[in-house]
Amino acid sequence: MLQIIAALVIYIALVIPMGTYLYHIASGQKTFADPVFNRIDNGIYKICGINRQGMNWKQYVASLLTTNAVMIFAGYLILRIQGSLFLNPNGIEGMEPTLAFNTIISFMTNTNLQHYAGESGLSYLSQTLVIIFMMFTSAATGYAACMAFIRGITGSGTHLGNFHEDFIRITTRVLIPFSIIIALILVSQGTPENYTANLTLHTLEGKNQDIAMGPMAALVAIKHLGTNGGGFLGANSATPLENPTILTNLVEMYAMAILPGACVIVFGKMFHDRKKENGAEAKKMRALIGHQARPILGAMAILFLIGLSICFFAEKAGNPLLEHAGLSQAMGNMEGKEVRFGIDQSVLFTTVTTSFTTGTVNNMHDSLTPLGGMVPLLHMMLNCVFGGKGVGFMNMIMYAILAVFLCGLMIGRTPEYLGKKIEGREMKLIVIVLILHPLLILGFSALAVVNQAGLAGITNPGFHGLTQVLYEFASSAANNGSGFEGLADNTGFWNITTGIVMFLGRYIPIIAQLAIAGSLFAKRRMNESAGTLRTDNVIFTMTLVFIVYIFAALTFFPALALGPIAEHLILWFPM
Repeated sequence: MLQIIAALVIYIALVIPMGTYLYHIASGQKTFADPVFNRIDNGIYKICGINRQGMNWKQYVASLLTTNAVMIFAGYLILRIQGSLFLNPNGIEGMEPTLAFNTIISFMTNTNLQHYAGESGLSYLSQTLVIIFMMFTSAATGYAACMAFIRGITGSGTHLGNFHEDFIRITTRVLIPFSIIIALILVSQGTPENYTANLTLHTLEGKNQDIAMGPMAALVAIKHLGTNGGGFLGANSATPLENPTILTNLVEMYAMAILPGACVIVFGKMFHDRKKENGAEAKKMRALIGHQARPILGAMAILFLIGLSICFFAEKAGNPLLEHAGLSQAMGNMEGKEVRFGIDQSVLFTTVTTSFTTGTVNNMHDSLTPLGGMVPLLHMMLNCVFGGKGVGFMNMIMYAILAVFLCGLMIGRTPEYLGKKIEGREMKLIVIVLILHPLLILGFSALAVVNQAGLAGITNPGFHGLTQVLYEFASSAANNGSGFEGLADNTGFWNITTGIVMFLGRYIPIIAQLAIAGSLFAKRRMNESAGTLRTDNVIFTMTLVFIVYIFAALTFFPALALGPIAEHLILWFPM
């Protein structure tokens, strides 16, 4: 418990200054590194011929989709012909079409769901030009969209920004420099960073073993900082090459959690420019908007801590069947966990990676207890517990506006959020965002369990097998990428269906959320009155938590009852 508490306290100390730095970048304010980065950015703008004029939400979305489409096409081509290209000392062949489709969609959507083993499925060229490159660009795409969204809902500036400028500034000023620092820490602890062929060593047991080489530290650094999650190796951060020590374990956790948390800080700091109005009113408006970050951050923290507690106590309780068989469970459920991390750091890592939608793992989620495994599954279903690359923040704002609308209807007050009236257009778009996520998860899970091609991939019978299916599509829809790893998913059915889910789960919400931001941005701000529902206090924080859980219960509880909950009951209360 002390390990977990200490890790969370350090995180709070780190996220606030990172949020301030990210706010300065998003709002175009000066930073200490401007003399260096301004020259780099200006050079990129000039070479690429980028027009830095402000965009409305439609222009922003069009630029985002066009840029991503070009990268998807180029990456797919490299994966298909990697066997004929250079930087391939291990002689790896080109990817099969459906696997290449799944992989390129996975990494461009910031999901990093892996239906392949990195050490045997990709050349070093693909690892660098496709995987590592897209870990930067997909993360930058998400954070750029989040910054535009914040500008829209807070009314900051005169437009939503310029996608290309946001994309470049976030990459050069945040993702690249911090990834270099993280990579150097990883290398110092033993993570490889080279382009040599795999080593074949003679072990003490008298057998030969292949040791993976390659640009591992570079990939591991951005996979966490960009909330990507795809491992250089198939076993991801559960291996001592990607995650050698307790220090690297903590660094990787902080890396994947710091920027999503910082997005909430940015929201709290970004306010509408009221220079033309008197100082008292401007100050009042800044305070009103600044305080709105507190209930959002508070609701996320409550959801996170509840999930962490359930997962912790479930894993500590262990497996009762082993206890009945006379095997000690004093240490709890250690199956699938690294002894150098134990249950404490494994549980914290599990909750962080699925709350911040990163997808990296330092233990096998398939080996978690039923309730322990339900926590990462539920957090991906909620998709608003911090989330990655700004996604969790934007989804939580959807719930906040929904809460305002429902509470306003119940008490007869005008639905307003941040001084903007919430009307039918915004609510229709919010419904699209909130309904799409469970529709993708439950709809495609149903397709898998009634289709022979889907059933062929399920390796566990009964309740656990259904949990595997739910987890696969929840991970895909939430752009998370972690897996139960018990599913035989490298088939045409699973590659295509999860690819479709990842694509729709990424781009439709972004389009709808930017449309909401554009709609609110265009509206005049209403003056606060006695009929205005307060959204900056503890009551609204608790209301928001209940709205999230109620929505989840209405949509996902039947599926969870047939999966992890039923498995837990059978385990602890056998017939």
